[in-house]
Amino acid sequence: MSHFCAVKLYLLCPSCGSDDIMKNGTTRRGKQNYKCRDCGRQFVENPQWKPIDPDRKAMIDRLLLEKLPLAGIARVMEVSEDWLQGYVNACYAAVSQQVQVKPKTQGQLAVQMDELWSFVDDKGNKQWVWLAQDVTTREIVGCYIGDRSGDAARALWASLPPVYRQCAVIYTDYWQAYETALPSKRHRAVGKDSGLTSYIERFNNTLRQRVSRLVRRTLSFSKKLDNHIGAIWNFIHHYNALIRSEPSSC
Repeated sequence: MSHFCAVKLYLLCPSCGSDDIMKNGTTRRGKQNYKCRDCGRQFVENPQWKPIDPDRKAMIDRLLLEKLPLAGIARVMEVSEDWLQGYVNACYAAVSQQVQVKPKTQGQLAVQMDELWSFVDDKGNKQWVWLAQDVTTREIVGCYIGDRSGDAARALWASLPPVYRQCAVIYTDYWQAYETALPSKRHRAVGKDSGLTSYIERFNNTLRQRVSRLVRRTLSFSKKLDNHIGAIWNFIHHYNALIRSEPSSC
């Protein structure tokens, strides 16, 4: 004789909506398990775990672009910190580490470069954020995250789209690494008082204000380098997308 018994409860199958439900033993945690006779779906009433719907994920994506720690986002969105950490890991692993900018033609292009101090896990593990910004469009056209050496400066130069490497004039501060990486005929080392690196310095401030991992005194610092890099690139793509969506002034 079957141990299964049909029950007439006010339960609907979460998959097909059928009310032809039967009891089907208990879960490992002692909760009553049910099974749908129509589609075979097994479920419990009022489950503690519920799938995160696309709208909530979209909101989480927007919150990741603000200066909020993951614990704060988990509280606001009423999700577990473990689930959120896994979601963030997957999101940042999928972020492209290549700039996406408006197409440019060869001509009078100008770029400002600067480097921003950051760290991962502890302040002894310094990770410098190297950035390049188009003077005219304000797009971020290059990024590299690593040490503060000449190799890092060359990696920043390599991250620029070819049209910039071919003809752009580059403005930087006097950090010596730039001299080893940039074409001498198009490199202009200038002081802060010149105003010729003001746009990239302003963006550095924006980045610190919007990415909580970069706030100088914070408990939201990165513990994984991959997530540190992913969070920075995620904001850069968001920033450039806003730039691209603005109507052209030409």
